[in-house]
Amino acid sequence: MYKLLLGILTVCLTGCLDTKEKTLEEKNQGLVYCAEANPVSFNPQVTTTGSTIDIIANQLYDRLISIDPVTAEFKSELATDWKISKDGKSVTFTLRKGVKFHTTAYFTPSREFNADDVIFTFSRLFDVYNPYHFVGDANYPYFQSVGIDQLIRQIVRVSDYQVRFELFNAESSFLANMATDFAVVLSREYAMQLKQRDQVNLFDQYPVGTGPYVYKEYRRDHLVRYYRNPDYWKHDVVLEQLVYDITPNGTTRIAKMLTKECDVTAHPSSAQLSILAQRDDINVQKETNLNVGYWAFNTERPPFDDLRVRQALAHAIDVEKIMQAVYYGNGIRAQSLLPPTSWAYQPQAKLPGFNPDLAKKLLIEAGFPNGFDMTIWAMPVSRIYNPNARKMAELMQSDLRKIGVNVSIVEYEWNTFIQRIGEHRHDSVLLGWAADTPDPDNFFSPLLSCTAAFSGKNPANWCDPEFDLLLTQALDTTDLAKRKAYYQQAQAMIVRELPLLPLAHGMRFQASSADVEGIPLGPFGAISLANARKK
Repeated sequence: MYKLLLGILTVCLTGCLDTKEKTLEEKNQGLVYCAEANPVSFNPQVTTTGSTIDIIANQLYDRLISIDPVTAEFKSELATDWKISKDGKSVTFTLRKGVKFHTTAYFTPSREFNADDVIFTFSRLFDVYNPYHFVGDANYPYFQSVGIDQLIRQIVRVSDYQVRFELFNAESSFLANMATDFAVVLSREYAMQLKQRDQVNLFDQYPVGTGPYVYKEYRRDHLVRYYRNPDYWKHDVVLEQLVYDITPNGTTRIAKMLTKECDVTAHPSSAQLSILAQRDDINVQKETNLNVGYWAFNTERPPFDDLRVRQALAHAIDVEKIMQAVYYGNGIRAQSLLPPTSWAYQPQAKLPGFNPDLAKKLLIEAGFPNGFDMTIWAMPVSRIYNPNARKMAELMQSDLRKIGVNVSIVEYEWNTFIQRIGEHRHDSVLLGWAADTPDPDNFFSPLLSCTAAFSGKNPANWCDPEFDLLLTQALDTTDLAKRKAYYQQAQAMIVRELPLLPLAHGMRFQASSADVEGIPLGPFGAISLANARKK
């Protein structure tokens, strides 16, 4: 009798475990992530658009190194080790063995990742003889804005699993830039196959990486679909499928969360958080993030080339009202371009405050006693640094009307918006930046350097050699105190010249179904779903 009961219990227990495992397996057939915009590209080298980087960077690719979000120390990824020469002008990476590139419907690799892939990936940025250098008009916005394309002298193949980056000069942020979401490693073998077929234009649209997911399909305005990478080198990937549901409207994204059409949604607005917080079946994550939302002026276009006009506009808007109506207490008013959590942060006492009378006086001095007409371009998507640019623009429109400035608000589909801002068609624009690394240069060079202006990624269209010299001096030393002093001078200069007005630093939010786990929010960088699962 005892044996019979034991047998029955064993069968029941085994059956229950099998049922539970089957249920988990069924749950993890797929996850749907509501994204706010179509991807611009499937190669992080050629875009800085945050919505695109969130979809592609950590899902499809790996980098040589990364930065620990807690300790801010460099971590090994595709490189297991790295050594910097005494003069700082060369960095040697030892590469990981046994890493496989994706097998897709359009590519089957014949070898594993090695030094040739690293050399091909990064020589594309600066080597005119690289067959892909001029593909896409040789536009590598992040790397060009921080000067990486001008910094690398050559990349030497030491062996199959060792490469040496030789630099024209030592630069303190080189490793940090190599750890960004833009510094992913691509397949040389895939690139050469496309070249043989005269299809190089497909390289940035049909991706091949080493990351946790493999590209399956993209339907514009509908979805992006990935499958699990069965050969992922780092760990087993739980989700069988990962689908990005392209849903630009924030309200619609929340509705899809409530109706279970989406498991996770990006950037719920502050106004929607109270609704989500009342649901037991939805979790809301909140994280302090290195970012800044700003109002940039096209400084090459009259009358915004006049400092007095820029100052007048800055004094005319009530930022405190914006903080209440747009951020709902989930952000802090900016006192500098850098957020307070940056090690180089210094609050700027001379940042323009709300003073309509002074604004009118400055306009009169600039020759505009009756004001003028202008445009404010407002982002059509919600981002960490600006959850509702349209509402912000409307508040500013109302304030500026009181000093005689008539504002028209301009909006476009996100990718068109970014393209036209890069062509400097705007008078002014509400934009922002979420940092990719904790290094302060990640705020200055991509946004306001001369190289960023020339590449169309400086929304203020501002180039000042004195400012660029401060950035160069900060990068030429590893002495933290000296770097901090240079960056503090740079912060003061931004307020003095006012190519843009820092407005706010937002909190990063993410809403997910209660049964979803493994999608951490970090203080910088893009979202990773490598460890996402349903419980």
